[in-house]
Parts: sequence; C-alpha cells; structure tokens
Amino acid sequence: MLRIAIEPVWRFSKDDDPHSIVVMLRVLSEIRRTGKITSAATDAQLSYRHVWNLIEQWSAFFGVPLVETQRGKGSRLTAFGDKLVWAGERMHARLGPQLDNLAQELVTEIKPFLQPHPALIRVHASHGFAVAKLRELLDRAPGVGIDLRYVSNQHSLASLAQDACDLSGLHLPRGELRAQSIQACRDWLDPERDCVISFVTREMGLMVKRGNPLSIRSLADLAEGKARFVNRDHDSGTRLLFDQLLAAHGLDEQQINGAQQIEFTHAAVAAYVASGMADVSFGVEAAARQFGLDFIRILTEDYFFACHQSFLESDPMRRVLDVMKGDDFHREIAALPGYAPADTGSVHTVREFLDRFDAGT
Repeated sequence: MLRIAIEPVWRFSKDDDPHSIVVMLRVLSEIRRTGKITSAATDAQLSYRHVWNLIEQWSAFFGVPLVETQRGKGSRLTAFGDKLVWAGERMHARLGPQLDNLAQELVTEIKPFLQPHPALIRVHASHGFAVAKLRELLDRAPGVGIDLRYVSNQHSLASLAQDACDLSGLHLPRGELRAQSIQACRDWLDPERDCVISFVTREMGLMVKRGNPLSIRSLADLAEGKARFVNRDHDSGTRLLFDQLLAAHGLDEQQINGAQQIEFTHAAVAAYVASGMADVSFGVEAAARQFGLDFIRILTEDYFFACHQSFLESDPMRRVLDVMKGDDFHREIAALPGYAPADTGSVHTVREFLDRFDAGT
C-alpha cells in the first residue's frame, strides 16, 4: 500500500550555515521522557558518544545548554531544551493533519499511474484518534485504499451530498445539545439514498495541567478570566460544540481569557496547555492523556459515518465494515483513553438514525 509522509523540518542558520534539528529534537524528547541519554541513543539508533556529541554541538550552536546531568540522578533537559521540545510537539500537532491532507492529494494523483492500484475509498471526516486508527488498519487490508481528508462535520456532509466522498464522518453530542446538532444531519442526509454507520463514542471535556493547579471544575470557572484558554478554530465541530455549551450555560466568550487564541486539532490545543502557553482547553480525553494533562469530563459524543446505500454493497465498503467489526480495531479503540466502540459497523437507515435521536437514545 503506497503511503507518502510529508514532515516539517526545522533548520537553524548561523552565518548562512543551515542545520536541521530533527534528530536532536527526538533525542531531547526521549531524554525528557526517560531521564537517560542511553535510552535516547537506543531510540535514535545512535551510539552514546554520538548522541553526547550532538548535545554538545547543539548547545555550542545556541550558546545555551540543552541537557543537565547529575551523578546518580540521570539527565534532564534545561529550560531551553524543554522549550525546544514543546515547540516541536506543538508544530507536529498543528501541522500534522494539514500535511496528511497534502500527502493524500499527492497519492491520489499518482496512484492511477501505478500497477496494481487498489479500489480507493474517499473519506471526509474531522480529525480524530479513532479515525486515524481506522486508517492504519485499512492501510494493511489487501485490495482497498483510503483517501482520507480531514474536514469539519458540515463540510463532510456537504461532500457526501455532492458525491465528493464515499464516507462522511460526523460526531454528535449526547444530552441537551443533541437536538441542535442533529438539525445539520436533517439538512444534508437523504433518507432515500443515504445510510448511517455506528462507529465509536468519545469523551469531551476540559484539559488542564496535571494536578489542576487552578482548581478548574466547570465551564463557569473559565468565565472568571483567571485561566488562560486556547480555543479551536471556527470551522471545527469541536468549536461549534464549545460555543453551544457556552450559550447553554449563559456564558459569554468575551469573559474567557484567550478565547480568540486558536489551534487546529485536539492534539494541538493539548500541546499548547502542556507546554505552559495556556492553562486550559476543550477537547477529547485522548489528547489530554497523550500530553500528560488532567481531564474534566463535560459530555459524551457519538461518532458516525454516513454513506450512500448503493456504496454499501461495494467490495471496498464491505472490507471497511469487516475492519470496523474486527477484533484488531476494537482492541485499538479500547486502548484510546475516553474512546469506546459503540455498535461499531452496524448500519442504519437515515430514518432509523433520526428516529433514534428523536427518541432520546
């Protein structure tokens, strides 16, 4: 299965002599995680001496130490070294989905010229951990390829209605906000030709620093203005959900310190908080745990896929459903904090889907 990876590269220049810091960032990240240069050397598949030379060379380049060592206590990053690692984490979290989209566009363009080329399923869905796991498993499935583009809820449903994709991802909150969110589905889904596939549930809430030093417990605490907030972009389904939550609780965005500061993925806002640039954000539990943050649950979302009924009978779609229902996928989802399979792979008519929501189930 052909895959293309596009990755950002940092280059620092001094006297017109550029140096890439990619390997050094990986070394620093492992030292921060383990406190051992030997572990960093093993992870990078380099000798201890080579890693130590890299540390010394980059420290000399910046004129600031990157790592501190203490006899009997291992190694740790300096404040500057830690800042470099967190900057790299934020960059990867922010740009990752956009670079994935660009890479997929390139794959789609060149694949028709390659032999053999498997049937391609076009998937438009919001960026999320479960969708990424599904893609990983589909990439291993023989005879089927996936053209995954990360877009918002609204854009994915519009793509399906315009036949620009085969599978459209949508996530809907449980509870009092469900009625508002389901209206978009009514506007875009066609009961005569579409169907809905159950996928997973995920927990949504507030991400805060470990130990919750500001004692944040609810959305109302954000309105006090003491905590620095980082928001999601306006086109994202998560931003729409957050705005709906504020309105439901009678809260004004203008009261929230940093509400205009935005990032573009769950991982990006989590990395922003973890690096100390904000105190709190709103997103999925899996992102909070990935970056060592505490999580305050607000609500549960159901994640679905929609497709045309005619596509259900195609060989590629049958393979997608087999992967969704398989033990490997269920194990992967069970390992994601805050995620759970939810009747995964079962197919419903649009009327069944809407009736289920109208009944409050």
